[in-house]
Amino acid sequence: MESDSSHNEKPGATVDPHDIPDPDAHLSEAERKAIDRKLVWKLDLYLIPWLCILYLLSFLDRTNIGNAKIDGLQKSLGNMSTGRYNACLSIFFVSYALFEPLCNILLKRLKPSIFIPIIMVIWGCVMTAMGYVENWSGLMAARWFLGMAEAGLYPGINYFLSCWYKRDEFGVRAAIFFSAAAFSGSFGGLLAAAINNLNGRAGRPGWAWIFIIEGIITVGFGLLSFFMVHDFPDTATFLNEEDRARVLRRLKEDKQSSAEHEEFKMEYLWAALTDWKMYMGMFIYMGAAMPLYAFSLFLPTIIKNMGGGKYSPTRSQLLSVPPYACAAVLTITVGYLADKARRRGVFNIFVSMLGAVGFGMLLGSADPHVQYAGCFLGALGIYPCIANTISWVSNNIEGVYKRGIVLGFVIGWGNINGVVSSNIYFEAPRFKVGHGVVMAYMLVCLVGGSTLLHFLLKRENKARKEGKRDHLVEGKSLQEAEKLGDQRPDFIYTV
Repeated sequence: MESDSSHNEKPGATVDPHDIPDPDAHLSEAERKAIDRKLVWKLDLYLIPWLCILYLLSFLDRTNIGNAKIDGLQKSLGNMSTGRYNACLSIFFVSYALFEPLCNILLKRLKPSIFIPIIMVIWGCVMTAMGYVENWSGLMAARWFLGMAEAGLYPGINYFLSCWYKRDEFGVRAAIFFSAAAFSGSFGGLLAAAINNLNGRAGRPGWAWIFIIEGIITVGFGLLSFFMVHDFPDTATFLNEEDRARVLRRLKEDKQSSAEHEEFKMEYLWAALTDWKMYMGMFIYMGAAMPLYAFSLFLPTIIKNMGGGKYSPTRSQLLSVPPYACAAVLTITVGYLADKARRRGVFNIFVSMLGAVGFGMLLGSADPHVQYAGCFLGALGIYPCIANTISWVSNNIEGVYKRGIVLGFVIGWGNINGVVSSNIYFEAPRFKVGHGVVMAYMLVCLVGGSTLLHFLLKRENKARKEGKRDHLVEGKSLQEAEKLGDQRPDFIYTV
């Protein structure tokens, strides 16, 4: 079995973690393992829960326009056409994708404890303002600035977490973090159903109150984040000096030799742009991201049309809850199993096939029960692949800035494909074009791309274990070898 574990390193590996003082040198192996377990639990407790809440709010704020649509947004804003509504969806992804690669560099330079709260407060204010727009132009402007402000959160937090955890620990944490998106779908449907009762209060329609209330909540959590979001391992204030050394040592032992402070250089950008793995990651991720946004933005509409248009907005919102809840559970399960198996490609391949079957059911049947079952399979096939793909890309890129840049491009390219998802659901009630395009993306990009990357990485690992890449470190010092990052001969890729 191929592995990304440091236990599979070649003899004579170039990375020496012992240049960082070991606070546990005098302890037995059993005592060291007990301390390590406590340390990881402490990291989980301080980092994961709050970040999950932030991403739940982020995904809620970008997709609640789908809930607002079935509550009468188009009619209120001058009987907005479907084309204009889709343009409002699309413009979010344009600004989101444009600013995403830059945001990971800003995150590193400004510190997470400053950067993340600032962007949250900004997008919370924009979201609140969306509840007061009076026309299509106002909604377009608000969606542009919402995408710009939200661009830093998802890639930034994945990048941030990858700087804290070993490669075979990161997947389940990324999955737990991303499962907040699925929970936001469940929570968003319930919340929208409840908020709709405010229809007419203070002269604002129900859809406007969805934006206003959710925006105010985001601003509140953004302000709290100045106190709740932490920085990178070498400067984190919730760790003492000994724990910081432990974190850095365990990352170095996992071949993450850039776990310590690193200054930005243009060579990191060039290293990312010339790495073929980044482009494979972009191709695979677009096969998950486009279906994700299509599903999230249009599920309430799909469900409403399943009932022949007879379902009330509240019933449509509530019926959208169960598929998201099931997807959240499978996302975490896949993250856990992929970490344990130290394989990610095979999970992408088989899980995405579930989604393709689900959209095939939506495409091929007019029976509402079959279509609703297809919604479940669609969610189960999409959500786990998002977190698993990001973990896979992150596992195979070494270097703090390089990893940040690569994740920014991968996620940014995926989000550009959100423009596609915004413009394919237009033939109610069957939406054959939309379901067909989503199915094609999943089969070609997710299944096909993951299969190709799996075998390419497997071939490269074989070459490294046979010593065919040893010439890259000949005559180099330990420090020079470390700068090669994932090009080092002892860095074994996760397949």
